[in-house]
Amino acid sequence: MAVLATSNITLPKNIAAGLFSKATTGSAVAQLAGAEPQQFGEVTHMTLTGRPRAEYVGEGADKSSTTTTFGTKVVTPHKVQVTQRFNEEVQWADEDHQLGILRTLADEGGLALARALDLGVFHGINPLTGAVIASIVSGDRIVSTTNAVELTTATLTTPDIVLEQAAGLVIADGYQPTGIAFDPTYGWTVATARYEDGRKKYPEFGFGTDISSFEGLRAATSSTVSGVPEAASPTNVKAIVGQWDLLRWGVQRRVPVELIRYGDPDGQGDLKRKNQIALRLEVVYGWGIMDLDGFAKVVDAVANT
Repeated sequence: MAVLATSNITLPKNIAAGLFSKATTGSAVAQLAGAEPQQFGEVTHMTLTGRPRAEYVGEGADKSSTTTTFGTKVVTPHKVQVTQRFNEEVQWADEDHQLGILRTLADEGGLALARALDLGVFHGINPLTGAVIASIVSGDRIVSTTNAVELTTATLTTPDIVLEQAAGLVIADGYQPTGIAFDPTYGWTVATARYEDGRKKYPEFGFGTDISSFEGLRAATSSTVSGVPEAASPTNVKAIVGQWDLLRWGVQRRVPVELIRYGDPDGQGDLKRKNQIALRLEVVYGWGIMDLDGFAKVVDAVANT
């Protein structure tokens, strides 16, 4: 595991405030599906699986019984953490030169936790390794939905039609689309779609990096939709359309940022002996998907050819 040292930090005579970092998108889930308060542990939701049906009754006729059926869906907790080691001298440099290194590490750790929510909910993958997490069952991964529209060479130029088809699959299963999650590359495809005369279909989208609504639906853009760069193998998912209140999620526990000075918090050796300290962020998410039929994915089939 790489450890941050002062040799990796340039200390010029005139220090500019803050550090530069490449922009990284956060959580689309948090934008499309509101969090709900949760207690720690498994949370069981009652689901209505069979609605009652009304009956017309003739004069003097008997009234029949109508049946209503219920099921359950369990919201399961998943702990996610970020631990970052660095040499003790890095903290001194940060304090003396006001580089903002610790603040940046904390901010980036928070962003990593936000992305972890999406990567777990969408794909069920471990952000650190890119591998599928066995404890996240298929029914709690949105991309496990069987509703899928494949992008082909012919449909790459008509992203609006593709998204209509995805919405149609959700509607055909009895649900109402409320939002769309875009991968930035597909957001760009939508934003640059043109009519035959060269006019943009959606000039208000700019380059598609910050789409907030599409055809009256809420929208969010994040690279977590495709899982790039964390996914170990390409998912080719470009967009997800769905009724997002079918995703029930919340933060069950949020552990404050912890500066660790003693012990071996990550199996890399004793901190004091190695003259190191560590920064740790932890959160416990809980989520469950009431019905995968309420979601549809757009998959790039061209990438597989």
